Amino acid sequence: MKVEFYGHVRQYHAIQSEIDANVKQVLESGSYVMGPMLKQFEGELAAYHGTKHAIGVANGTDAIWLALMGLGIGPGDEVITHPNTFFATAEAIWIAGATAVFVDCCPKTKCICPGLIEAAITPKTKAIIPVHLYGQCADMVAIKKIADRHKLRLIEDNAQAIGAHGPSFRIGQLSDAATTSFIIQKNLGTFGDSGALVTNCSELDARVRQLRNHGSNKRNVHSYGFNSRLDDLHAGVLSAKLKHIDAWNDQRRQWAARYTAGLKGCRTFDLPVELPGYRHVYHLYVIETKKPALRDALVDFLVKNTIDAKTHYSIAIHQQAGYPWGREARVAGSVANAEANAACCVSLPMFPELTAEEVDYVIAKVREWDAAHAAEGSEGPGLARSGKPCPCCS
Repeated sequence: MKVEFYGHVRQYHAIQSEIDANVKQVLESGSYVMGPMLKQFEGELAAYHGTKHAIGVANGTDAIWLALMGLGIGPGDEVITHPNTFFATAEAIWIAGATAVFVDCCPKTKCICPGLIEAAITPKTKAIIPVHLYGQCADMVAIKKIADRHKLRLIEDNAQAIGAHGPSFRIGQLSDAATTSFIIQKNLGTFGDSGALVTNCSELDARVRQLRNHGSNKRNVHSYGFNSRLDDLHAGVLSAKLKHIDAWNDQRRQWAARYTAGLKGCRTFDLPVELPGYRHVYHLYVIETKKPALRDALVDFLVKNTIDAKTHYSIAIHQQAGYPWGREARVAGSVANAEANAACCVSLPMFPELTAEEVDYVIAKVREWDAAHAAEGSEGPGLARSGKPCPCCS
């Protein structure tokens, strides 16, 4: 049995008539950029998040740096985030001209550790960007208190967790803006690339709308800006899919529960954690091996057995070759948890259209490998963790 990592074509076939109808509507409208379908989708996206505004842009990276620029953050400023995430989070900070400051992640959730943020704050710090990694929300209540205490801006990188929430908060509720990516592999993805940000701040909404469109909000009148627009064809695809996102996330959660039950008791890796009261939407189902060498061996075994396992993200940002590429960056203290996560992560196939037979085959093969390597997993403590308590998992 071959188990793919993505289910893009299966998903298209499942709602083909809805997607095709929206695409046809756009094509026959003659309005393909900044047209009525984009306006419709932006309204739907804002309503879904419970925010006043949603702004479609070209991709998730642009969403972050346009949010930073719209908030007036740039050269000379510092922005705190964590390094065990996709490169684009830090890249957006650098594009805005600011300095990226990395703190460690929580050893359970892999999201930024609130307990380590304040020690990294300096007079130059202007913002915090927590990443809702793998589909699990960061502890926004704790992070919001820190941001308010130090008068910092707060931008959520929500590229991986649309539809997730905490026990007392929704994404976008406690921040200046929440950004997202709609590249095809996301829980809500189009057939290509695009992104958006949602906000309750009307001033930021107006500023980003101007920045994304060559600095223009009136024909032939321009100021400083860029070309970063979500076109109407992608908006049509996303509008059709948004109606199904909660059901698709529910299915991801069911497959995650099946993985967790089937892999319980394995000795060579740790399973993902969902905190009490949180809704994890499992953009990725990531297990973490006890040692780096075990990770590579497990991935090789699964691929040889026709399971398309992957790693996200196997090189932490501050460990990338040539870091920081002439850009301003700072690592604030130990980031041992983030480094361990990068070195030991394995992503198992996860998409709503998986079948029970496919999930069970993955479980069987992972358990087979675990049984053969159990002794290696129990030898020694594995890669060192910081061991520091974290408010989001204490």
